[in-house]
Amino acid sequence: MSQKPQIEPLPAELVHEPLNWLFAEHYRHRQLCRLIERVGTATVLLREETEEILTFLRQDMALHIIDEEEDLFPLLRRRCLPEDELGPLLGSLSAEHRDDMEQTRVLTTLLEQALAEGRPPGHDLETRRLFTDFALHERRHIALENAIILPIARLRLTPGDLRALSTRMAARRGVVLDRTEDERPADGLEPSGGSV
Repeated sequence: MSQKPQIEPLPAELVHEPLNWLFAEHYRHRQLCRLIERVGTATVLLREETEEILTFLRQDMALHIIDEEEDLFPLLRRRCLPEDELGPLLGSLSAEHRDDMEQTRVLTTLLEQALAEGRPPGHDLETRRLFTDFALHERRHIALENAIILPIARLRLTPGDLRALSTRMAARRGVVLDRTEDERPADGLEPSGGSV
């Protein structure tokens, strides 16, 4: 019997609120980290959990990095003020994304081998350390983004920026935004000027 997924899916409609989507995606990354530590340090092969990690690394992780590298970070570079001093941090986070993709390839290979051989991926101390180090690094990365990047994005990005971000993120995931919903205010608030 198949067990309940350890990484919660996101409701597709949340893509209308792209910054909330990214924040929720970071929560899913924390769930991924717990799962990676569990699978990577287990003494038996946890097959379903291993397959869930592989699915996330191949699909969700890649999409999330593209969301940030191709859309969020360029928008922030255009909109941020000099006093935000965000340039060096964005550069550092982009470098970490490149490292993440390389580490993801390593973990993916180890997990695929574990499934093929029917043995736990963390079969020795050095391999277990790869899994725990990845989780530690990922937690630090998303903490920085939650504490600095997303709050500044909420201050600096325009409603048009947020609509464009939402549209591109939805397209990557095959979610069709109907015209009416796409024209809603990007922050989910009604326009001012109505009754108080």
